[in-house]
Formats: sequence, C-alpha cells, structure tokens
Amino acid sequence: MASAAADAVKEILQQMRDGAGTSDVDPTLEEMRASMDGFGMLTAEPEGVSYEDVEVGGVPCQWATPTGGADDRVLQYVHGGGYVLGSIDSHQKLTGQLANALGCRVLSVDYRLAPEHPHPAAVNDSTAVYGALLHDFAPEHLAISGDSAGGGLTVSTIVKLRDDGVPQPAGAVPLSPWVDLEGTGDSMQANADADLMIGADGLKMMADLFLNGLPARDPLAAPLYADLSGLCPIYIQVGGDETLLDDATRLASAAAAAGVEVRLDSFPEMQHVFQFGAGNVPEADDAIERIAAWLRPRLGL
Repeated sequence: MASAAADAVKEILQQMRDGAGTSDVDPTLEEMRASMDGFGMLTAEPEGVSYEDVEVGGVPCQWATPTGGADDRVLQYVHGGGYVLGSIDSHQKLTGQLANALGCRVLSVDYRLAPEHPHPAAVNDSTAVYGALLHDFAPEHLAISGDSAGGGLTVSTIVKLRDDGVPQPAGAVPLSPWVDLEGTGDSMQANADADLMIGADGLKMMADLFLNGLPARDPLAAPLYADLSGLCPIYIQVGGDETLLDDATRLASAAAAAGVEVRLDSFPEMQHVFQFGAGNVPEADDAIERIAAWLRPRLGL
C-alpha cells in the first residue's frame, strides 16, 4: 500500500490534471515549460548542497556539490520532459538529493530542447559533456542517470559512446525511461487511468516535435531498438502505475538478452518519476537510497 505522503502527491497531480482539463485553450510551449519547472516543488530542499552554473563541453550545466562529498567522482544527470520541457531548474533539488545520497558531485546537463533543436541535439550534447568530463575524470569514476526522456537519453548516450569508441561509464541509471517513441507497450493503455502525469497523446506530440520527421525507431532516439551489447551495467527504476512501465520492462529484457548486467526495480502504485518526492515521500527516499547503494561501489565511493 502506498504511503500517505505518496497519496498526497497523487492528489496534487490529480488536481493539476483536472485543472488542465478545464481550459478550452491549449497551453503554449512557454507555459508548458514553466509548469514543468514547477514540479521541483515536490522535492524537499537538500541540506548542505551548493550549486554552480558552468559550461562543460560547450553545454550549459550545473554542479550540485554536497558538503564533504568526493570531488573526484561524478554522476552526470540528464533531465526529463519529453525532450521538449524540463531544465536544470526543474530538477535542481532532485540532483541535490542524489548528490547527498551518493556523497559526490552531480552534473546536471541543460541540453538543447525540441522543437528548436530536434534529435539528435540532445544526445550530441550529452555525449559532448561526458567527453569533456573524461579530460578530468577516469571513466570508472563517472556514471550517468536521467528520468523519463532523460532516462531514454541516458541509454542513448551510452549507446553512442560505445559506437564512437569512447569508454563506458561505471554505470547508468535510467528512471522511468522513455525508450519507445511509438508507444507500443501494453501499459500505455492498461495504465492510462492510473498514470496522472503522462499519456499517449502527450507523448506522441512530444515525439513528433523531437523527431522532426526522423524515423521513430532511430536507435539513438528510441534506444529500445538499439543494439545494447557492450554497454555498462544498467539499473532501471519505474513506477507500477506508469504508462511507461513496459518501456522499462522491455528495456531490461533487451539489455539482459544482449549480455548487459541489468537490474529492474518496479515500485507498486508509484507514479511517473516518483523520485521527485525525495525528502518528502518514503518511497522516493527508498528509491534514492537504492540508487546510491547500487552506484557507490561501482564508483568506488
């Protein structure tokens, strides 16, 4: 049974969904982006974390540095938002929570968004940041994570790194990954009523803006269809009430079939990217602790 705090978040999401349905006018892209930045309110302010805006590999980024944390280990984080929304601002407190749990710095990547910058801008930016980090850090001291579209981008990044002959990071942690831009998973319909955040219509709209006419099964856009062999270990988290549940389960199966070390944790009754509740929701705190427990030994922390 979900915690009272998780149910309270679900009520907030339900109210937001109901409020959006009362307007006859579709929100503008700018309004959608401003709304996405507001999801940070679900996350508790992490204690003892400082933030610094920087440019890495020619891409705007933000360091989240925990007090007393290791400065020679890095988690690169790529935010969600359907490749159209989201920013380092929307995910600042979440990256701070991750930094505290891991005990090392997190670098949040403000990659270019569609429709202004369609595919492959996002994966090019993410790999550029990783390549720049390699000038200062050993690959076994680097990891990459992201949520939703950022979860898909996490996988696309390590696929492109392999294809480019660049050393893999120590591990990858996709959260609620969006890896099938056609929405063919059974959970897209089975969980349509349970998922209060995303649905088939919204995902199709963002996929169209992101792809800009490119094939929906381009392996660097929809890494469910990529060759996953030779990738670093992958740890996937997903909520049981998500429309993207099958994206996560199929990704795990495909990775395992390709010989990749993979772990999948599904959290019953949880919403899309429920980790946003870190510091306020027990299930989110549990998820963050599991990420830290999985990543710390791989990073040598």
